[in-house]
Amino acid sequence: MGHGHHHHHIDADTGDRRVGFAIAVNFLLTAAQIVGGLISGSLALIADALHNLSDAMSLVIAFAARRIARRGADDTMTFGYGRIEVVAALINYTTLILLGLYLGYEAVLRFLDPQPVDGWLVVIIAGLALVVDLTTAALTWALSKQSVNIRAAFLHNLADALGSVAVIVAGTLIIFYDWRLIDPAITLLIAGYILYMSFTEIGGVIRILMLGTPPGLDPEQVMSAVETVPGVAEVHHVHLWQMGEHRHSFDAHLRIAEGQWANADAVKAQVKALLADRFGVTHSTLEMECARHGCTDARRVGHETAMG
Repeated sequence: MGHGHHHHHIDADTGDRRVGFAIAVNFLLTAAQIVGGLISGSLALIADALHNLSDAMSLVIAFAARRIARRGADDTMTFGYGRIEVVAALINYTTLILLGLYLGYEAVLRFLDPQPVDGWLVVIIAGLALVVDLTTAALTWALSKQSVNIRAAFLHNLADALGSVAVIVAGTLIIFYDWRLIDPAITLLIAGYILYMSFTEIGGVIRILMLGTPPGLDPEQVMSAVETVPGVAEVHHVHLWQMGEHRHSFDAHLRIAEGQWANADAVKAQVKALLADRFGVTHSTLEMECARHGCTDARRVGHETAMG
């Protein structure tokens, strides 16, 4: 997942229209592929159709999450609703993993009992699917740079485009050589790619939901930098996490140096500025402690007890 801080942002309404159009096209394509797969007898085409259906559903979830994420903080969600996009990404990747396992299972059964396949019908429908997949990917590509949620949907479509190419190859081999085993072989390839892609991406999503340290940020480096601020004697009980894909947060106790308590507010302001400028931490909560009455034997990272 990309975590840069500079992105070319697309207008929200324009983004919504793109996602809405992509949803409609993918549902229509899914219906055509399922019918075509059943008529032609191609498991690979049905595999591509199911993947396309997951594309459409992922876009529906992504669309809903985009709308919900814009709501401000309230009494129920004091941090706001931005994390719904991360939850949506988790749902999408989990669905893809289940889909990949199911397709792999069906492909193995087809290897044991090869079925006749109408190659021409497979090629025609897979060709149509490829056009739709590439169109949808183009619609969501720019948006995917801004959101882990849309990125999950975009990767669905990219994988589907590759799947459509593979199905076209399979259909062509069936037309010329009646090679029935190519159909489950291509299905296994699609399933394998879906699983590889999903397991690669889902880790970053889980990391955010588990309040993990932002990738690329070393907590010890951040703490050492904070301790270089004049007036800071020591930092402890540190928590460094991601509120969202592009929003980093820092929570800590600062022990103010002996004789510097009168400057505590200025020290806090300096620390917040350092965190924002050098590490991109946009939300920080700092508890100030005087030199004589601070925590004793405190953990440098985290607290003594797990969060309840």
